[in-house]
Amino acid sequence: MRTEDILAAIATGLWHWDNASGVVTLDAEAARLLGLPAESVVLPEAAVRSRFHPADWNEINGVVSLAAAEGTLAEARLRIMDVEGRMLRTVRSRSKPVSANGDYQLFGTLQEVAEPQPGEAAHSPVTGDWRRSREAFLLDAGRALAEARSTSEVLRVAASLSMPGFSPDSLAVFGSSGSRITVLGHHGYGPVDELPFADMLLDTDHPASEVVRTGRAIYLSSPEEYSHRYPAGRPLARTPSRRSWAFLPLTVAGRTMGSWMAGFAHPVAFTPDERSVLTTVARMLAQALERASVAESERELSLGLQRSMMPTLGPEIPGMTVAARYVPTGGGLQVGGDWYDMIPLPNGRIALVIGDVQGHDVRAAGLMGQLRIALRAYASEGHRPDAVLSRASRFLHGLHDFPGADTYDPGDYSSPRFATCLYIEADPTTGFLDIARAGHPEPAVRLSDGTVLVRPTAGGLPLGIVPDTDYPTTRLVLEPGETIMICTDGLIETGGHDLDTGWARLRQIMEEHTGDSLEKLADALVAAVHGPASHYTTGPLVDRREDDIALLLLCREGDGRGPGSPVGPHAPVRRTALSVAQAEPERIAAARQQLRDLLHDWADAEQLDSAVLMVSEMVTNVLVHTDGDALLVAEATGEPGARRLRVEVADSSDELPHKRRPGEMASSGRGLILMEMLADTWGVDPRGEGKCIWFELYEDGAPQSH
Repeated sequence: MRTEDILAAIATGLWHWDNASGVVTLDAEAARLLGLPAESVVLPEAAVRSRFHPADWNEINGVVSLAAAEGTLAEARLRIMDVEGRMLRTVRSRSKPVSANGDYQLFGTLQEVAEPQPGEAAHSPVTGDWRRSREAFLLDAGRALAEARSTSEVLRVAASLSMPGFSPDSLAVFGSSGSRITVLGHHGYGPVDELPFADMLLDTDHPASEVVRTGRAIYLSSPEEYSHRYPAGRPLARTPSRRSWAFLPLTVAGRTMGSWMAGFAHPVAFTPDERSVLTTVARMLAQALERASVAESERELSLGLQRSMMPTLGPEIPGMTVAARYVPTGGGLQVGGDWYDMIPLPNGRIALVIGDVQGHDVRAAGLMGQLRIALRAYASEGHRPDAVLSRASRFLHGLHDFPGADTYDPGDYSSPRFATCLYIEADPTTGFLDIARAGHPEPAVRLSDGTVLVRPTAGGLPLGIVPDTDYPTTRLVLEPGETIMICTDGLIETGGHDLDTGWARLRQIMEEHTGDSLEKLADALVAAVHGPASHYTTGPLVDRREDDIALLLLCREGDGRGPGSPVGPHAPVRRTALSVAQAEPERIAAARQQLRDLLHDWADAEQLDSAVLMVSEMVTNVLVHTDGDALLVAEATGEPGARRLRVEVADSSDELPHKRRPGEMASSGRGLILMEMLADTWGVDPRGEGKCIWFELYEDGAPQSH
């Protein structure tokens, strides 16, 4: 009896589908099953396609492509429709695809099957709603795997995937390295040491190793099939809670990096639709693992760079406390040009350095490392702050001192870059701070009562712009209980702030801080930038790492006082000092702002305006009527509501001011008249070489006893 007769007797038809020519050959039984006359026929592809349900036809290409890639049979359940669109029957197609020059031919069978009974849909081939569920599952799985940033997160997402209709209850991910295969992660088993084949050679008789060697998936539908094909795996196959297994290659860019095992508690036939879902998940899993591996390598490299470039704060400083933070940007290798340093100097002094090299890339990090070493060398030689910055500027400029290196190009590693820097030489015994500044944000001081002042300091150009640049030095005194903060502009301007609004944000955090720990204050300042306080708009908040951040805090202890500690039995004192040189009349505005910051909580706003007006007049008179500089000292003492403000402006001229009667059009001569009208008390005191003019205001309007 012929084969065709035998197949016809069991209601099984034969077909041959030639994709290249676009024709389909059917025997008589196959033609009958498709609703055609029961005779052998050769038809164009379109005529056969019209007999299939459109949703089922869309599955055929994917099933065939998967079978051709795996070298397996292409199997699909197809609904047959008549010319009026009514369903005649459901047939199962099983065929072998043979590829040739990008096209393929299918040789297979068609056989009528019964519709699945209620309750069987969970493990039946893909049709209808199951397809839509599968598509939704793949979208969700792809999104979740794309968001995973580490290998552990990828494995956690993989373990939580719930495939529609045939979810695995266990999985293992095998990684390939050289001649060995190890388990990277698993779910549904005990400790990894108890997992069979947790570490094996590439030539081990195990489906995971075979998948890595061949790059082809392996499906084991029953424990018997597992034991028969892989005798060494019989202990695993005999596990009563596992009935089927799928091992799929993890392939990226043509390279098999490992394999993925999915174990099922129920028997799975691994139909083409089920294999298609597993294959798609394996591809997404491989890409996610590759991305996570690259990201982890970058993080490890960036952390290594940070550890090698960021110094430790060293031994404790008697009478002082130091805290520091470095926060890189959120992208790339997370390294940039910001840095800080603490350098021991002779005679118990220390140097605090903070700076920012232009850029946020590896080039900036490299220049930062070179510049930090140069600054440390110059400081260790004993140079004063101005000389240290002058030499550092010459050093950085020399790195680009060659023809053509006169313009900045972010994409050119030979392009010149500048750096801002602030250098403080601190004497722990006296609290003297000698500060030199190269284009860097000015320091801020938190007084012992919590008031925060931005301290104006003289400065010069950023390092590296001009080789021979002068950097004037400003001396401040850090009183017991006071804390000075220096930082890079990333802490101030992140979140859409400018210098003014950024300082206002930081001032609020520093003034509201009540703890006795600099570490807590440093954390609060960073959190203010990267948390909700740094955002202007509503809606979901994200980590705002627009720029690197470097932060240094230095607190002078003494008299039982530290950061945030109460001032003790002494009356609260706020003090600020500022010099205004003849060549810097613009610093008069800084003097006015300094007084407003000092008296930010003064009860009488009119008194504050009067004080600012008198300070402006006093300092201007020194610059106009003498050849020297003006030294402003302002001090507020007493409890809030009953404080005394004393302001002194000293200069080197022996000529005492005197009252005049200015005419209506006169542009000067009103200074002493203003003080007589606005001050509670005032005077002029000769002082050695020069004089001092002063005034006092009383917050409650009554003079205080001193």
